[in-house]
Amino acid sequence: METYDDILLPTDGSKGTEDTVGHALTLARNHDATLHVLYVVDRRRFLAADKETQDDVIEALREQGEVAIDDVTVTAEDAGVTVETAMEEGIPHKTIQKYATDNDIDVVTMGTHGQTGRDRVATLGSVTERVLKGVDVPVLVVNIE
Repeated sequence: METYDDILLPTDGSKGTEDTVGHALTLARNHDATLHVLYVVDRRRFLAADKETQDDVIEALREQGEVAIDDVTVTAEDAGVTVETAMEEGIPHKTIQKYATDNDIDVVTMGTHGQTGRDRVATLGSVTERVLKGVDVPVLVVNIE
């Protein structure tokens, strides 16, 4: 049986992430692993803003990240799981891939976006799809309705 010591859970703070958290916590508990919670401040979002509003946009994104990380951290600690957190700036899929490599992550847990019907299986969210193609570790993809 495969052993996982370090599990990565990228979060964007969305409602769909809650479904993914449950799967990540189960893996972490079953393997006595550390759960790494990562929020990526998407630099494309603040670079696209007007120069006058860029500072406000990045501050809002960082605040969203703190809330997202805190929500997962509280849930994980309540479940008795060891947590490491990080907030990094960059392009989400690239930053997730780099974090996974730099931190010797054993498995990444991510969700799909909420499509329905045949597209739900055939099409993943662009970040998830790019992470799948760019990491050398297993990726647990949780279907988010």
